[in-house]
Amino acid sequence: MKNLMIAGLILTLAGCGGASRFQNDGARTTASPTYIPRAAPRATGPINSACMSSDRKARSQTLCGCIQAVADQTLSGAQQYRAVQFYGNPHLAQEVRQSDNSRDEQFWDAYVEYGKRANATCS
Repeated sequence: MKNLMIAGLILTLAGCGGASRFQNDGARTTASPTYIPRAAPRATGPINSACMSSDRKARSQTLCGCIQAVADQTLSGAQQYRAVQFYGNPHLAQEVRQSDNSRDEQFWDAYVEYGKRANATCS
């Protein structure tokens, strides 16, 4: 169960493509007047580096730069370096999520918010 939770969180951050970009059973439609391409923000930093060095198929400079830009808006530098550890040790995310330590709980709340924003911005 915990591996599934971690995988889901990582996939949320690393996923690409969003439902708002698709219409008519998943066919990409650029001719539609409702389709407005948006430029995702890009940044460099610890999360971008960890993302680019990961073995995930969905990684790209655009995606990794975008999730770093969102991290810059939602996580402190220390929180970003802490989140980078999840790339190398996904089990650590589960330990932090289940921790009763107030610092871990504060970090996890910020990390979940970051994940939601990254998914909404970078998908």
